[in-house]
Amino acid sequence: MSGRDGGWRNWAGTATATPARWCRPTDPAQLAGVIKDAERDGLPVRALGSGHSFTDAAATDGVAVDLSGWTGIVAADRATGLVTVRSGTTLRDLNAGLDTLGLALTNLGDIDKQTIAGALSTGTHGTGARYGGMATQIAALDLVLADGSLVSCSPTDRPDLFAAARVSLGAIGVLSTVTLQCEPAFVLAADERPEPIDDLMARFDEQVDQHDHMEFHWFPYGKNALVKRNDRLPAGTRPEPLSRLRQFVEYELVENIALAGMCRLGRAIPRLVPPLHRTVDSVLSARTYSDRAHRVFVSSRQVRFVESEYAIPRESLADVLAELRREIPKLADPVMFPLEIRVAAQDDIWLSTAYGRDSAYIAIHQYLGMPYRQYFDLFESITRTVDGRPHWGKLHTLTAARLATLYPRFDDFRRVRAEVDPHGRFANAYTARVFGPVR
Repeated sequence: MSGRDGGWRNWAGTATATPARWCRPTDPAQLAGVIKDAERDGLPVRALGSGHSFTDAAATDGVAVDLSGWTGIVAADRATGLVTVRSGTTLRDLNAGLDTLGLALTNLGDIDKQTIAGALSTGTHGTGARYGGMATQIAALDLVLADGSLVSCSPTDRPDLFAAARVSLGAIGVLSTVTLQCEPAFVLAADERPEPIDDLMARFDEQVDQHDHMEFHWFPYGKNALVKRNDRLPAGTRPEPLSRLRQFVEYELVENIALAGMCRLGRAIPRLVPPLHRTVDSVLSARTYSDRAHRVFVSSRQVRFVESEYAIPRESLADVLAELRREIPKLADPVMFPLEIRVAAQDDIWLSTAYGRDSAYIAIHQYLGMPYRQYFDLFESITRTVDGRPHWGKLHTLTAARLATLYPRFDDFRRVRAEVDPHGRFANAYTARVFGPVR
């Protein structure tokens, strides 16, 4: 995240910055002091997580607040499932800590390197037609505002601040702690297998309604999708994970080492990309196992890429995907990486991509170093026709003017922001583009 020269870059290398000052607070008083000092010196402030956003959401030439010194579970109530965690805690460490308590998060994405603050602030989500994004699991927040005050909010305590801060890109304040509604730890049965994409799409809605968590990956020049169906097992079920050898072969050798080699070959000789995808089609195999939920949700992702993702009305998925399938072969540069398709239930969080509508998510990727702009522009033009909402932490070109038409509570968010940060202490170029000036 930080370099020896004092600079900052994100995981994908798509955003860089040179902060004027780095701070690493280890308690709320220090965090408040950092923000007060920045106010005195007229410097903007941005909190840094793990750098897994593809946008420049965390970039600043002011004060960079490194939250890696503010981690760990603060309190846990096994009876209610309420767990309070410090904002710099990574999802990996949080999952491990919850597991020792016999608790778990209800739903997760497939990467666990993010901090809890970064994941929530960008609207990170998993998949499941009956489940919302991670921010739907927030019960309360503590955050430091632009004046250095530490405040608490919840659905009953400063509810507008709570509504705005759950997904906010850090533009409301710096999160200090998050209280999450967890549940008893559970085991997921995983069934992963290739299926013809035409057959899959013909019964997709039926399938996602039948399974707790379902998603699929599709290489654009192949005919098969790799479908992942994860279903909850009764309490007390003993996990039956893959052997360590098979885990290494499947997840490290095939999904990382072999994929990296294939991507390097495709980048060097682009005309080989379509036949490489057809080769993948022919070697995809099935696997079934069960394990603790977080071990099933999360995957190892070592191969670097760039990504854009849009949430669309679930009923529009078939049409949007069909248009992509028609247009991708026409691109001047081939697409090396697969698309990922997930779903989520609607929620009431002001800046959630699933606000007010059951949503399907299409994530597109390109291997790092290969051309992607034409592909991403095509994707954005197609999703625009169905009022697609971009993932806040992934590449897109939308501005506040367009986003205001996509989020019914957008002006409410901007009102709260202006109330608690009237001088734009937590602003940067990205928040200026997507939220507009503080007003």
